[in-house]
Amino acid sequence: MDNTIFFKNGRMPGVMRTRPVAALLGALALVTMGAMPGLAEGRFEALLEKFGKASAAEDIYHSNGRLEAQTVDAATKYAGRLTSVTVREGDLLTAGEVIAQMETSDAMAKLNGAKAAVLRSRAAKALSEATLMQAQSTFDVARITYERAVKLHESGTTAQSVLDDATNTLNSAKASVAMARAQISDAEALIAVSEAEEQQVQLMLDDLTIRAPLRGRALYRLHEPGEVIAAGAPVVTMLDLTDVYMNIYLPAVVAGRLALGDEARLILDPIPDQVVPARITFISPDAQFTPKNVETAEQREELVFRVRLTVPRALLERFEDRIKTGVRGIGFVRTNPVADWPAHLQVRIPD
Repeated sequence: MDNTIFFKNGRMPGVMRTRPVAALLGALALVTMGAMPGLAEGRFEALLEKFGKASAAEDIYHSNGRLEAQTVDAATKYAGRLTSVTVREGDLLTAGEVIAQMETSDAMAKLNGAKAAVLRSRAAKALSEATLMQAQSTFDVARITYERAVKLHESGTTAQSVLDDATNTLNSAKASVAMARAQISDAEALIAVSEAEEQQVQLMLDDLTIRAPLRGRALYRLHEPGEVIAAGAPVVTMLDLTDVYMNIYLPAVVAGRLALGDEARLILDPIPDQVVPARITFISPDAQFTPKNVETAEQREELVFRVRLTVPRALLERFEDRIKTGVRGIGFVRTNPVADWPAHLQVRIPD
């Protein structure tokens, strides 16, 4: 591997993109153990210092970042006109809380039509059941008449034509019974279809009431009452206060020695005397240049890996009224998970 990948003006970007990340991390780990003496020790140490090697603790590294939270859009499922928006930016919302209402006149008309269809199909079933009772009665009379005609014909007291008429009457009554039963089955199917249509319209009507998908804070109010919006258009953007994190950027030699679930620490600019616990929940498999809003132009010339430090949910629940995204700070990680945190990085949060 060409050592220039560590330099500020590395000349092998193509190799960095095509070589597997695992191999890159492994090679960089070898550098830390002296397996690649071709890289000057002074330059390597300067790189670590630039990306946050703590002078007081050999296994602690840090990088600048800012608090972020997962955003969720509360959107409308159907196109229509907004009649009300009940939340303001900054409001704390509970899951299922109503945040906006779409116009419902069309949906109510469809719902009334669906309910009428259900009543009509049920009436059709009642009529079919009455027809079955009548056909069954006719069948019973025809069956008795046929049995008498058979006995009389066997005794020789009636003509063959009488038996034939009784047979035809019995078959006709049997067909009427079968038809009435089929009409009942058809009516039951119509009832199921009409009830399903009613349920579908009711669900549509329910979806016209836009509710908060989770507990969080309203970040942006994107539309106002009276506006006509398309299906899928977000009405309010929310912050998920149970998923707050800080992204920091570290060189491969550090990121390669971290593991998901490792402990981390955050120190925020507004509260520098407090140390917030966190855990590593994501390590990017792809190298990138440090974003502009994190470090200086000189540091952006080095390839780094994004590491996400997530604040525990239990702690977020305690301070959800104080959570603010965009707050700057510093994230600390340790490459030796069994090492003790130094005194200035012991967890300190208010009761």
